[in-house]
Amino acid sequence: MAKNKLKTGAQMVVDVLVDEGVDILWGLTGGAILPVFDALYQNSDRIRLIDTRHEQGAIHMAEGYAKSTGKVGVCVVTSGPGATNIVTGLTDAYMDSVPIVAITGQVPSHLIGTDAFQEADVVGITRSCTKHNFLVKNIQELPQIMRDAFFIARSGRPGPVLVDIPKDIAAASAEVAIPKHSSIPLSKFVPTPDLHQIEKMAELIKNAKKPLIYAGGGVINANASDALYKFARKTNIPVTLTLMGLGAYPAGDRQFIDMLGMHGSYRANLALTYCDLLIAIGSRFDDRVTGKLSEFSPHSKKIHIDVDPTSIGKNVKVDAHTLGDMNSILSTLTKMVGSQDYEPWYEELDAWHKKHPLAYQQDPNGKVLPQFAVDEIYRLTKGDAIITTEVGQHQMWAAQFYKFNKARRWITSGGLGTMGFGFPAAIGAAFGFPDATVIDIAGDGSFQMTMQELAVVKEHNLNVKVVVLNNKFLGMVKQWQDLFFDKRYASTSIPVQPDFVKLAECYGLKGYRADTPKDTTKVLEEAFKSKDPCIVEIVVDEEEHVYPMVPAGAANKDMVLSKEEDRARVMAAVKTKAKTHGKGGRK
Repeated sequence: MAKNKLKTGAQMVVDVLVDEGVDILWGLTGGAILPVFDALYQNSDRIRLIDTRHEQGAIHMAEGYAKSTGKVGVCVVTSGPGATNIVTGLTDAYMDSVPIVAITGQVPSHLIGTDAFQEADVVGITRSCTKHNFLVKNIQELPQIMRDAFFIARSGRPGPVLVDIPKDIAAASAEVAIPKHSSIPLSKFVPTPDLHQIEKMAELIKNAKKPLIYAGGGVINANASDALYKFARKTNIPVTLTLMGLGAYPAGDRQFIDMLGMHGSYRANLALTYCDLLIAIGSRFDDRVTGKLSEFSPHSKKIHIDVDPTSIGKNVKVDAHTLGDMNSILSTLTKMVGSQDYEPWYEELDAWHKKHPLAYQQDPNGKVLPQFAVDEIYRLTKGDAIITTEVGQHQMWAAQFYKFNKARRWITSGGLGTMGFGFPAAIGAAFGFPDATVIDIAGDGSFQMTMQELAVVKEHNLNVKVVVLNNKFLGMVKQWQDLFFDKRYASTSIPVQPDFVKLAECYGLKGYRADTPKDTTKVLEEAFKSKDPCIVEIVVDEEEHVYPMVPAGAANKDMVLSKEEDRARVMAAVKTKAKTHGKGGRK
């Protein structure tokens, strides 16, 4: 630990950021955070500050950067409303295990608790949506807190950490040693794997006839995609991925059977139901995957490999589990197992896929189907793009029809389902990979929540393409209203919208619009020719639904595969309810 010369608290923050390898961060200034912004200004040759137009944009940009690069994303905002405006992003990062360090300004120490101007109890507000948070009470502890914040954010199951710094501490000066390491032991976040449990897993795999690997975003967070691939290829076990795990295993490989879950493929969900061994790797058995818990994968023994002890047994009881570094666990397990012939199992999977593949029929002269638009984006980019999404129907179509063969090319909001996430996340990814094409596949409702960040795209000339699949509705909610609320479109219609082409032009960007299949191909080709940022509006069929769909409360095997089938089920349920009521009330 080396002794530093006299420095302000704000300068100490910058020094730790630089020492942690941070070369870019996002933020919006204000009174309480001014000392930190001043220090960033004076150190602009060491670290780059990107000014956003809203604090929510800043934290989602940090998320997009973190998800695409694997590094810790950093945002810095002021006190009060500045801090409360990042709560959505903190919760999003917490649920999706994104390593974030959020630095917030706070009113001077002596004013805390007095309801001072722009004061908020940020530590109290964010306690439930951060991995850890700090209120700095003394300048002497500031450097160690900053060092610990980065360590906590990236270690074990990643997550957001908030550091709340009162203005007087940021402005004060002291001669404080800058620590080189965190004060927290790694064992606190990364347990030692249980070799006995790994041996038990190997035995379960040896005896299985219909095994299935169910992998999630934890594989990507652990940079364990290669280890997963080696394990799957050696064992010859089919692989399905969660929404957050897409890209963890190459979509073009024969062993990959598509995404599972509420809008997963027919074969993936039936494989989940009828397998005799389910190997969960870096996934947490969330409700969008399990469906009706009492009927979840009822015929299988279950293995769970993760780094987070709170995920084990929380939703589903398992037969073998171990915690620890995923690369190490998979490497050890791979050495213990051999390859087996699962051809009858693959024949069953292939038959299910042939019966109900992920497919659509685009009428060349009809309305543009959103699936077709996503398919064209994939075809024209040859899968070589970073794809972000907002949240809704377009998100599910992107997950179904854009094929990801590499990790960290798919950036979406899973656990929280944050509308407005995709566009600023695309900006963050573009800063992380300036030479990449970054495409935000957006819905018209979601995009309007954070579209003011077009100013950042223009200011820095980022290669970000926003493709708005415009159905003039909050489409996913409308789908539920179509099916379960007799088409009463309460608050989902969006009759007043900007002209997205003119909106692009207002910010000095290019804008395109298409409302036919032919024009869709044409404008996408034109938009993707250059590295210039742009908005592409594609007017899509507002009546299209996302299928397959596991209705809320249903088992995974009880998928609805078409609109006709969905309406029939709803009508049958209504008739059954009417008959029940007619026999003496509710049962």
